Amino acid sequence: MDDETSLRRALRTSLVACGFLVEEARSGEDALDVIKQHGFDLVLLDINMPGISGFDACQRIRRLLPRAGIVMVTVKNSEEDKVRALDAGADDFVTKPFRLRELTARLRAVLRRIEPQEKTDRLHAGDLEMDCRRRILARNGEEIRLSPKEFDLLEFMMRHVDAPLTHVTLLQKVWGPEYGNELAYLRAYVRLLRKKIEKDPSAPEYILTEPWLGYRFRNPSDPDSLIIRREDA
Repeated sequence: MDDETSLRRALRTSLVACGFLVEEARSGEDALDVIKQHGFDLVLLDINMPGISGFDACQRIRRLLPRAGIVMVTVKNSEEDKVRALDAGADDFVTKPFRLRELTARLRAVLRRIEPQEKTDRLHAGDLEMDCRRRILARNGEEIRLSPKEFDLLEFMMRHVDAPLTHVTLLQKVWGPEYGNELAYLRAYVRLLRKKIEKDPSAPEYILTEPWLGYRFRNPSDPDSLIIRREDA
């Protein structure tokens, strides 16, 4: 959904060529009307639109489509917009200007995450294998010793592969609802994990940093996994 006709048409052509079925909307109000008439698995929503803001539209769409994926288009280097997008109910974001490959990777990653899945006791990513029931992590068959909280943090990340995970989300989900502002605490644990699971902790392949926002766990052996690499923050 975007108010620039030429951009919408170009995106529609490209996404259809990639196998997506696409409906267009010029504004948030138009999008809500279309959504009320049809069911959708995925919504691509621009923050800057005429009428209601993209954030308001996202909140309303989330109420109408609680199980759908929502990806918001944000402005370059606007970390505040990215946080607001996730708070409004978006599953992910893509920053202008973006390449089609990045956009489709994010869209497909969101679709994978929203598909109903049984909670498995074994998780795999790259050279890592996690046995959640026995609480054992191995890399290439060799056990890596983790503290209980290191294990909990990595398990949560691996169960949300390719998802942007805010600092607050990680702290509250792993440590408890009373946490949320202990940023230095979380960063310390991420540094410890990187030293244990990354070949080069200074150039991580698994735990990527979303600057000012949080982290994103990537499966380096998955060709559809996001390929953007962030510096540690």
